[in-house]
This record gives sequence, C-alpha cells and structure tokens, in this order.
Amino acid sequence: SSLGAVGLIKMDKKYDIVVFGATGFTGQYVVEEIARTIEEEKGLTWAIAGRNMQKLQAVLREASKQTGKDLDELPIIIADIKSQDSLLEMAKQSRLVLNCVGPYRFFGDQVLQACVEGKAHHIDISGEPGFLENTQLKYHSKAKENSIYIVGSCGFDSIPADMGTLFTKDKFDGDLNDIEGFVGFETGPAGGKVNFGTWQSAIYGFAHLKETVAIRKALFTTKLPKPQHKQTKRRPLHYQDAVQNWCLPFLGSDKSVVNRSQRYLYETDKNRPIQFNAYLRMPSLFVSIMTAFMGVVFGIMASFSFGRTLLEKFPGFFSFGTFSFEGPTRKQIEGCSFSYTFVGRGYPSKTSDPEEQHKDEPTKRIITRVDGPEPGYVATPICMVQAGYAILKETSKLPPQGGVYPPGAAFAKTSLIERLNKHNVKFTVTEG
Repeated sequence: SSLGAVGLIKMDKKYDIVVFGATGFTGQYVVEEIARTIEEEKGLTWAIAGRNMQKLQAVLREASKQTGKDLDELPIIIADIKSQDSLLEMAKQSRLVLNCVGPYRFFGDQVLQACVEGKAHHIDISGEPGFLENTQLKYHSKAKENSIYIVGSCGFDSIPADMGTLFTKDKFDGDLNDIEGFVGFETGPAGGKVNFGTWQSAIYGFAHLKETVAIRKALFTTKLPKPQHKQTKRRPLHYQDAVQNWCLPFLGSDKSVVNRSQRYLYETDKNRPIQFNAYLRMPSLFVSIMTAFMGVVFGIMASFSFGRTLLEKFPGFFSFGTFSFEGPTRKQIEGCSFSYTFVGRGYPSKTSDPEEQHKDEPTKRIITRVDGPEPGYVATPICMVQAGYAILKETSKLPPQGGVYPPGAAFAKTSLIERLNKHNVKFTVTEG
C-alpha cells in the first residue's frame, strides 16, 4: 500500500467495507477478522482507513502475520476524525463503514454525519446508551431518506444480549413474558485486561446519565402495553440458582438496546414485548462485595470533573487492575471466554394479540446460552464483521428503506445467529 494508491481511489463505491480506526486496539482485531473470513463472502472488496500511513501499514503487517493472509496490496485510505472532508471522502468510497473509533460520545457524530451524507451504511461497537439513542433521534429520518442502515452496539455485549433474547423467544413454545440475562467471564492463567477506551466510555456514559433521560423522552413518545406480570425485582446483590452464582446488576447498554429492539418489533410486527434485565455473574461473594464497592466509588467519582480526571489517569488503580492503557496481551486474550445465560419465563399458550394479557402466572421456563471467546477483542470483531456481512448480503431481510436500528431490530429476519454459530459465538438451549 502506498500514498500513490490512495490518490487513485475513485469517487464511486469502490469498496464494500472500510474499517475506520484500524490502528486502534480493537481496529487491529477487526482487520484480522475480516482477513480471515472475507473469502467466505465471495467477491466483497475492502480497505482500511485511519490518519497515519505508517501505522496503517504496520496493522496490515501484523494482520498478515496473525492470519497467514497476504495483505500487502490491501488499499489504505487516509481519513482523520479532525477533518470532516476526509471522512466524507472515505464514506463516499464505501458501501459500509465499520467504525472502531471511540469513545463514540466524542468521535462518533463526525463519522455518522459523513456516512449519512456519503450514503454509506455504518456499524459501530458503542456501549453508550446516550450516544446510541441520540443517534436514532438525530439520524433515523435522514438515513431512511438515503437508504442506508446505521446499526450501533454491534459487538460484545449487546449482540449476544439482543440476538440471545430473540433466540430465546424463538425457541420458547408459548408467550414469553420476561428474560433475565446473566453474563459471566472466564480468564486463563495469564489473567485478563480491558483496554482504556472501554473504561473512558463508561466514565462519560455514567457522567451524562441525565441527558439519556431527556433523549428517551423525545425518542419514545408512545407507551408500550403494560405487562400483567412484572418481572421479578432482585436485590442489587443476590444469589441466582439458575446460574449458581452471586449476581450484581449489569450496568452496560444491554437493557436499553434490547428494549429498543423489543419496541421496534412490537410497533412494526406486533410482537409481544419482552421485559429484560441484565446481571453480572460473580465468582464469589467476596468478589461481589469488592466489585459493588468499586462501582460505588466509580459512580461518585464519575459524577464530578476532578473525579473523572483521576479515573482517566489511573484506570488500573480504580479498577483493581481490570482496565489498562495498554490493554490485554494476545496470551491473555487466548485464555478468556464469556457465557451469557438467558432465563426466560412465560406462558404455555399463545395469544394472537400482543395487547391481550394472560391471567395465569408465567410458570413455564426456558434457559438458553450464548457462549464465545474473549469478549472484547475476539467476540466483538466476530459480531461486528458478521453484522457487516449481513447488511451487505441480506439487505432485503433488513427493515425496509434504511434507518437507525439496534441489532435485534435490524437483524431479526437475517441469518446473523447462524453466521455467529459458524464463527464460534454459539447459541444453545440448555433447558425447556
């Protein structure tokens, strides 16, 4: 790849996929995942984009080493988050931009604007509910007008949560009332770490929770039908028999993402909305108490400016070593995995109308699981890349006309679950 090659790029849609932010920690792994799988998709073309030619070339060298694929001739596009013109040029050349540049609260809007104007589909891996819902509020009409799809949160943990909910509903014989999701992680002998970008997203997501309330009021103007049987309320720290672990509330974006998909599927397909809550499985009571304590400290510090500065300066100290500037090593990544267990309750019979309430208690149970490799840098690229292929290859099965959607709404009728099953993110029924 050379700067000369960049100058020759035509203004039409030369590439099916462009990975923007390829030099970032996650970007490197997304490039490797495409290199490994793109031949399965017959005829898709791709390029990588970022602001530094030398670093982009280094990404390709590393990806070639890791995958055994020759990426020497892969095109490189120079695009900088600080130059709107360069982002627009990138979008104009691509059918789909895989956007790996976060935190999206700071850098997402510039790329979205370019994609809407340049008529490129856009996928991100944001876990920031405020950003995701504001994107829907701001760009849904324009994306529809330009026949492009903008699908946020296409990594871990929202794809397993959202598609796992749809999978559980599909496998349940009757009407499903509610699902509790329990996510847990395993680390190998080398331990595990998470990159600083995820930590930073969490800090600012927490700091701006009030904004999200206002966005939701503007976005969701109609109410969903009230369920006759409310989901069981859990104590913040509780023991869950179904997964045999102590559990804490999972403060990621899963609940908001699943709720948006459930709303869409109710409004368009008249599907009964499922109540959903997510919890974090803890290895022991002691770790649960320490994590809860860390969460309280984090919440207090994220709510004022000086506290946020300290959290950003010393991620390792405030997260007991979980988050770091350098992220995990390849050895740590190889030893990690996740499992997401879905415990659904519902009714053996089905009603024809989602508004019609069941009189009896929801006594029927189903348990399903989504299992996969290390969540941040192996499962996330798998989810993101397969979601991208589904947009390009199964456009007719997406919601009509384009728009901004969560994964469950976008991919409900596609083969995304089958695609993930083939690529080591496995969906199974364990009970019911």
